[in-house]
Amino acid sequence: MAKRIGGNRRKTRQIYKKHYKKKGKISLTNYFKEYQIGDKVILKAEPAIQKGIYFPRYHGKPGIVKEKKGKCYNVIIKAGDKEKNILVHPIHLKIIGKNEPKNNI
Repeated sequence: MAKRIGGNRRKTRQIYKKHYKKKGKISLTNYFKEYQIGDKVILKAEPAIQKGIYFPRYHGKPGIVKEKKGKCYNVIIKAGDKEKNILVHPIHLKIIGKNEPKNNI
């Protein structure tokens, strides 16, 4: 059987692509964002930062924050019939559901 050539970012040209208007400096607020245990999040990669990124198969999957480990978060996602624990940096997470912050202006 032939061996696959490439690393964790192979075949991700379109998945990790940013809109041209959103390129540039990264928001420090998102980089240092804190999540609570039990928050519902979606895995959405920030392509400019490779640290703490997940395997591309899980891009766009929803999950629940289980715990914090160092700077990253342990997120439980469902892949088929199994539950997987993935360690993800907060820059690659977006909050979903009723826990979204509200703008009371």
